[in-house]
Amino acid sequence: MKRSEFLRTIGIASAGAVLPIPAACADKPEGSAPAGNETVIPAGTDCVLIPQETRGPYPLDLSKDSTKFRQDVTEGRPGIPLTVRLTIVNINDNCRPIPNARVDIWQTDKDGVYSGFQQPGINTVGETFMRGIQMTDSNGQVEFHTIYPGWYNGRVTHIHFEIYLSSVLSAVSQMAFPEAITTAVYKTPLYSARGQNTSVPNNASDGIFSDMNNTQYQMLTITEDGAAGGYIGTLTVGMNAPKSGIIELEPETGGQFKLQQNWPNPFGDTTTFRFGLTQASQVSLQVFDLSGKNVANVYSGALEAGDHAITWEKNKQLPAGNYVFQLTVHNTMGEFTQSKVMTGG
Repeated sequence: MKRSEFLRTIGIASAGAVLPIPAACADKPEGSAPAGNETVIPAGTDCVLIPQETRGPYPLDLSKDSTKFRQDVTEGRPGIPLTVRLTIVNINDNCRPIPNARVDIWQTDKDGVYSGFQQPGINTVGETFMRGIQMTDSNGQVEFHTIYPGWYNGRVTHIHFEIYLSSVLSAVSQMAFPEAITTAVYKTPLYSARGQNTSVPNNASDGIFSDMNNTQYQMLTITEDGAAGGYIGTLTVGMNAPKSGIIELEPETGGQFKLQQNWPNPFGDTTTFRFGLTQASQVSLQVFDLSGKNVANVYSGALEAGDHAITWEKNKQLPAGNYVFQLTVHNTMGEFTQSKVMTGG
């Protein structure tokens, strides 16, 4: 691992591991479909801090349920397909993307109903449709597969989202929709039974989006999805994140594993690493010195779900001092990494 990459992964504060805000460059215009892993960033524009909005009455924290780290949030509910592509960037660092941020979204189904709550005329307590969580990739991107949301009395069409840096809630906002496309969608057979939103006819009349000077930065760029039918919505979300420095919390693990502190710590010749996996995964366990040099590949291979303990015997030629052990887990949900500091005698 190169030192620059290593320092993006961990930082050192006292005896605990901490996470810096890493970055990557990108310059592709917003609104066009990404090719491969290219990042979608507005060309020739400045980063803009996403307007903060209310969480509303229907948020749920599903982060302890690993199955909710997912792209497809529909759970089979019908509607016109909508792919939502968000790119999370740092307004303090030349609009550079922020990897490893957790993004939560929630919205209504086509009939304007949220999951998980008692609402007028319907009870969806215990249900989780139209909700999902993802971690941004190295280009600061997430993609959700959902449907065009319906409307309910008092609000215009929208999607809620939250962004966490490490475990810190850093932004709460909402996505807005172009009115002409919304009108067209609500005329289609799937949506026509409810028809147009007469309670809030346009974004300017909405209690959240009425400040159109801010709403422009929450407006999805909507294009037709010729391959899947439906639409693609893209949005670049500006975050007020540190340009350098650290967040004094461990990075998110996507609900895929739990890494414990090694024991004993400090240790002499040997120490044991313990961790739990929520599903079968490819696992890599490595040890680095504080310059980012790999000093040991402790384990690499497939492991089943459950608790695991791996003992490492330190090379006697390694000097006493602080080291970093890093667990990387790859499975059907993606790749997740966490690091901790330990002291060897």
